[in-house]
Parts: sequence; C-alpha cells; structure tokens
Amino acid sequence: MTAWVLFMIVGLGTIVSAVMVVRTTDLVRAVLWLAASLVATAGLYAMLDAGFLAAMQLLLYTGGIITLMLFAVMLVRRGPEAPTAGLIANPGRALLASLAIFGLVAFTVVRTSLPQARSAVGGSPSAKLLGEVLLGPLALPFEALSVLLLAAMVGAIALARRKDPEE
Repeated sequence: MTAWVLFMIVGLGTIVSAVMVVRTTDLVRAVLWLAASLVATAGLYAMLDAGFLAAMQLLLYTGGIITLMLFAVMLVRRGPEAPTAGLIANPGRALLASLAIFGLVAFTVVRTSLPQARSAVGGSPSAKLLGEVLLGPLALPFEALSVLLLAAMVGAIALARRKDPEE
C-alpha cells in the first residue's frame, strides 16, 4: 500500500512539473521544470523495477539533454529578460487538443495487442544484450551521432555570435 501511495506522489510530481514547463514564462525556469519532470519520470521507472530505463533517463535526458537545452537558452537569450508570452494563448484549445491526443493514444494502446518482446540477437532482452548491440554493430552510428550533435552545437554558437549587437 505504501508503494502505491509513493508511486502516486511521484506521478503527481511528474504531472505538476510538466504543467509548470508549459505555464512558466521564463525559458530557464521552463528547462529546470523539465529537468524535474524527467527526474520524476526516472523515479517512476525505478519504482516499476526498470532500473536500466531509470538510469538511461537520468544519464541521457536529465544529464545530457537538459544541459544542452540550458546551454542553448543561455546562449541565445537576449537582454535581461526573454519572455515567452503566448505559449498558451488559448488554454481551452490546449486542453481540448491534449484530451484528443490522450484519447487517440489510449484508444490505440487498448486496441493493439502488444507482442512479447524478442531480441534481435537471440534470447530474452536484457541490458547486457542492449549494451552488446550498441557497442558492437551500432558503435559507428552512435559515434557519428555524437559528432553530428557537436557540429550542431558549434554551428549554433557561430550563428549566435554573428548577431551580437556589439559587433
């Protein structure tokens, strides 16, 4: 019973922080609320005995993506305040669209029979097999993606520096 209550508290924290991402007008605070939402999602994964997913959520999203997003927001920000007015111009339409998307996803999940997961390598899927696949045949595409992300960051810095008003 206590595990269920704790799960509901962490789930509510996830929902509240996700709503705050959309409601806040400061971009830096929005990214920090997103980080809180992603950490809470990792907590939900951990409670569901999906330790690998929880660790990847923390490493990739909370550690990497949030750092990249904060870097981009701080780099592109102009003036003392860069408001994001108009994120939710019509809350009624936003709620209606959210409910429609939720209904579509729920309908799809309920109507689809999900097959048992099978490993491409053979055997039951595990973190060890995933590591072998990522570090074996997919190591080159993985490293190419990291170089592509680095090039995108350098390009963003170069574009942002060209538009400085001091120059």
